[in-house]
Amino acid sequence: MRPMGCLFCKIVAREIPSQIVFENDHVLSFKDINPQAPTHALVIPKRHLTGIFDATDADADRQMLGELLTAGRQVAAQLGLDAKGYRLVINQGQDGGQSVHHLHLHVMGGRPMGWPPG
Repeated sequence: MRPMGCLFCKIVAREIPSQIVFENDHVLSFKDINPQAPTHALVIPKRHLTGIFDATDADADRQMLGELLTAGRQVAAQLGLDAKGYRLVINQGQDGGQSVHHLHLHVMGGRPMGWPPG
């Protein structure tokens, strides 16, 4: 069940338009509307989960997390980031920089990434 007003759930339901990059039965990827790198897409589970901290040891959550990372790799390749490298990021909670409370994976590339981040 999706919470009222969840932006990413509305994107999954096609209530809000997005530039879809990749989709399968479990995840949806779309371009970030506020990119932090020349190439920046998000990968989200279609099933609402507030953040990675809310994932359990249940098989369904383990499978969903695997789908998220596998899709991140596929999106990076599809966007041409695989040759030079890219960054996958999951933010958790306010101090972690999470601004939309629906689990999501950032796929960013197209420039050298600095370290440490933040």
